[in-house]
Amino acid sequence: MPTAFVNGVNLYYEVTGKGFPLVWAHEFAGSYKSWEPQVKFFSRRYQVITYNARGWPPSDVPTEAKAYSPEHVVEDLYQLLRHLGIEQAYVGGLSMGGYATVMFGITHPEMAKALIIAAAGSGATDREDWIKGQEVRARQFETEGMETVAKQMSREPNRIQLMRKDPKSWQEYYEELAAHSATGSALTMRSYVIARPPVFTLESKLKQIKIPALILTGDEDDLCIEPALFMKRSIPHSGLVVFPQSGHVINVEEAELFNRVVLDFLTAVEAGGWA
Repeated sequence: MPTAFVNGVNLYYEVTGKGFPLVWAHEFAGSYKSWEPQVKFFSRRYQVITYNARGWPPSDVPTEAKAYSPEHVVEDLYQLLRHLGIEQAYVGGLSMGGYATVMFGITHPEMAKALIIAAAGSGATDREDWIKGQEVRARQFETEGMETVAKQMSREPNRIQLMRKDPKSWQEYYEELAAHSATGSALTMRSYVIARPPVFTLESKLKQIKIPALILTGDEDDLCIEPALFMKRSIPHSGLVVFPQSGHVINVEEAELFNRVVLDFLTAVEAGGWA
């Protein structure tokens, strides 16, 4: 089982294929397995790296809140790439991983040839109510366990689209979520997801990103639509793709379209054709 000891924790990772590196950071309800459709597609052309964040077994699950933060997440990714001997990569992520991708682009722009930011920015709108809801969920992880929360999360409006379109993938997603660490999920929720600065407060930093960026969102993912538009307006060399009748997990829900759009983006970047 490949693990890298970085930033005080062991992170599980997988490397598939050869070529220029392409790394994917997973969402809160997912794991490295969530990127399977992208691994199978992009590993024909790129060296694809997927990994589990701290708090997601088989990566380590620290039991102290101070071991989780937005800064930890970015540093984990930075040190993982250094561990693998990678000086520059395409960096992509979805939701929690999408926010990490944005922050990586701000913090380590020299290591990112381009950014792929999917379904990111929740918590920027209706923030007070959103924080209350996430705190309730963190307590549920601690008191009711993963299975109870998984039944709720997997049927939320921005995730029910996956059930409608692809019941088998939805079932796999549900089972994976139910098997997560309740401790890691609760601590990540409080110390990273709730604690991270809202996208709307990052305008000046977003405007400093000079590398190509592709922003993707589903039109049924209400919490991420306005942040996606804001990032498109703020990141100078960015483009925006909106997936019709699609929810949060667009890389699984619309895997073929997601892969094609991202490939077209990377091809344009490589050809010097991305404006």
